[in-house]
Amino acid sequence: MDIKVSVREAPGHAYVVELSGEIDVYTSPKVKDAITELIDRGHYNLVINLGNVRYIDSTGLGVLIGGLKRVREHGGSVNLVCTNPQIKKIFDITGLVKIFGIFDDEDSAMKALV
Repeated sequence: MDIKVSVREAPGHAYVVELSGEIDVYTSPKVKDAITELIDRGHYNLVINLGNVRYIDSTGLGVLIGGLKRVREHGGSVNLVCTNPQIKKIFDITGLVKIFGIFDDEDSAMKALV
């Protein structure tokens, strides 16, 4: 059970946080740290790529919601890239599809930020 987090700058003053692995109670702090660091540095338009995430629990969802709340305080937004049907289903069941923009690819998610 591990998570790989990589952050890169994208066109249009946005940042992509690419996650790979499992987001649970053990790995969530690493994800939270990456998102918090970006926000603390003044980056409020984020795309979080969950394309290689195999599992996410309530702790992981909480980290994503917390990040979204913080960027919204600064007029920013968070869009998610999610292609895994099981992960998408979790966002459907929890109603988080209503608060996050969820896209099939990074390009769509980036365009929707602006």
